[in-house]
Amino acid sequence: MATPAADRPKRETYRHGDLRRALIEAGVELARAGGPDAIVLRAATRQVGVAPNAAYRHFADAKALQRAVCGAAQAELARAMEGQLSALPEDVAGPLDGPIGGAPDDATEDPARIARIRLRALGEAYLDFAEAEPGLFRTAFSVPDDMSGSTSPQLAGDTGYGAFQLVAAALDGLVTAGVLSVERRPGAEFVAWAAVHGLAVLLIDGPLRGVDRPQLVDIGERVLDMLEHGL
Repeated sequence: MATPAADRPKRETYRHGDLRRALIEAGVELARAGGPDAIVLRAATRQVGVAPNAAYRHFADAKALQRAVCGAAQAELARAMEGQLSALPEDVAGPLDGPIGGAPDDATEDPARIARIRLRALGEAYLDFAEAEPGLFRTAFSVPDDMSGSTSPQLAGDTGYGAFQLVAAALDGLVTAGVLSVERRPGAEFVAWAAVHGLAVLLIDGPLRGVDRPQLVDIGERVLDMLEHGL
C-alpha cells in the first residue's frame, strides 16, 4: 500500500546555489568511479535526491554539468600538485602563496637545485594523480576548450594556481635560477605538459597499463630527467 503523500518525509530543499554545488559534487563522484561518460544529469540528481527537472535550473544540459565537473577535476589535480610541493623539505618547498619559483630566502641555498626539485615534484604529482584517480584525470581533460579559460578560479587549487599555472611558475623559477635561458622559456610549459601528460595517458589508457610498478617508477623518473635537463 502506497504511503499517503502527507505522511511521506519531505525532501530537503536547497537554497540558491546549493543545488548546483551538490550536483557538481555528485558529478565528481560519478566521474571518480566511471570517468567522464558516467556524468549523467539523471544519475547526479538521483544521487543528490532531487527530481531530474530540478537540475535544469542550474545546467542547460548534461554537457554543462560535464564542463563544471571537468573544472572541479582540474582543481583537484592542482591541489594534488600543491600538496606535493608543500610536502617537500622546508628549505625547498617555498611559500605556496607567492611565486612558486621564487629565489630562496637563504642565500646559501642552491637556487638551481631548488628550482629543479620543485618542477620534478609537480611532474611526480601529475603522474601520481593520474594513476590514483584515473576517472577524475580523464574527466579533467574531457571537455574541449581553449586555453582562454585556463586561469579561471574554478580550475585552480588553494593557491589560486591551476595545474598549468603551477608548471608555468616552476619554469619561471628555472629562469630565475639560471637553469633555463630566457630565450628558451616561451612555450616551455607546453613542452613540459605534453611530455608528462603523454606519459600519464600511456600509464592509464595505453600499453604501459601492464607494466609492473618498479618499471613504471623508472620510466617516470627517466621522463622527468629528460624534461628537467632538456628544456
